[in-house]
Amino acid sequence: MISKLTSILLVDDNEDDNLFHEIAIKKFDPGIRVISKELCKDALEFLIAEINIGNPVPDLIFLDINLPMINGWEFLQKFSKLIPKETCKTKIILLTTSDNPDDIQKSKAWDLVVDYYTKPLTCDNMITIAAKHFMEPEVA
Repeated sequence: MISKLTSILLVDDNEDDNLFHEIAIKKFDPGIRVISKELCKDALEFLIAEINIGNPVPDLIFLDINLPMINGWEFLQKFSKLIPKETCKTKIILLTTSDNPDDIQKSKAWDLVVDYYTKPLTCDNMITIAAKHFMEPEVA
């Protein structure tokens, strides 16, 4: 099996969490491009800039829910307007400290949200995520 996961955007206002999560991702696969943004506004501006210059958007976004100014739920609303749902290949995983059943249930209402994890992200989580969402069979 070959992973088709090449780039990840971390959206979390905790710089230490972003660093820790990047280490877990790089431990899983050092070739994955990791971009970190501490504010949803900055993440959205980054995505718009990438789209405007014709670059692909990240394959995966790890999104915290509890963020200042624009929270994770508002990010999902704005992101869903950037790229038509039919052509969007980006998967979003909520990565948060909240284990609130209401948040978990609310996440299921979003087609773009493919999973929900509580922090911290680990290399084992990355193995599970890649196998579940990003593996394609090898061509013989």
